[in-house]
Amino acid sequence: MRFKISILIIAVATLFVGCTQETQNKISRSVQNWTGTDGILEIYAGDKLVKRFLKIDKLTTAMGTDNGGDRPYRFGYGIDDKNLNGVKDANESKKVYFEFSDYSTNYIFYEN
Repeated sequence: MRFKISILIIAVATLFVGCTQETQNKISRSVQNWTGTDGILEIYAGDKLVKRFLKIDKLTTAMGTDNGGDRPYRFGYGIDDKNLNGVKDANESKKVYFEFSDYSTNYIFYEN
């Protein structure tokens, strides 16, 4: 049984290495999307934290309707941390939709 699992792992690793960087990124994102994350998005105005979203599953890059190309903004769903304490409080229990620009928004996204 261990031999079969080892062969399977080697085969998957070989296929992954043979893929282009973009294909590897797509595979990695699909695995991450499938497993989920506990992301935090922080928005800054200069050096000051002005907005924080908690418990984000993923950030998605918007796609153009006609051309299918990437649009210059990202979106997702998360808990609006209104008091910026980093904790989901009783009055912050509902996930909200958000968007932000890739060009003009200073942000950090990380896994909790």
